[in-house]
Amino acid sequence: MKEWQDETLVLNQPAGHIENNESAIEAVTRETAEESGWHIEPTGLLGMYSFTPFEGADTYHRLCFLCEAIEPTHQALDSDIVSSHWLTYEEVMKLSHRSPLIKACIEDSLRNPIIPLSFLSDQFLHPVSP
Repeated sequence: MKEWQDETLVLNQPAGHIENNESAIEAVTRETAEESGWHIEPTGLLGMYSFTPFEGADTYHRLCFLCEAIEPTHQALDSDIVSSHWLTYEEVMKLSHRSPLIKACIEDSLRNPIIPLSFLSDQFLHPVSP
């Protein structure tokens, strides 16, 4: 997807936060729909990454998933997203990236083993209603 960052149009992957009482799988599914306009099915975990853009900045943590595209959502993209695209490796590498994690994740997907989704364990403690 393409979005604006400091008045520059950059390429990014769908990303976001895991909400309270939401699993990582639910979060990647929701965020991808909101930011790319596609329903997806996560098929594996590629890795866990961290990135600090400059000294004193917040550190960003990323779980990178491999996913299969299922179908378009036909919903509007998040307001900060300009457009959503399917690109080849070569096309991705020619564009400006929002962070170095984009290149790292794609290159890792080409050379590293994929971690089964069963590696993730979500356990939520929900209060009992009176």
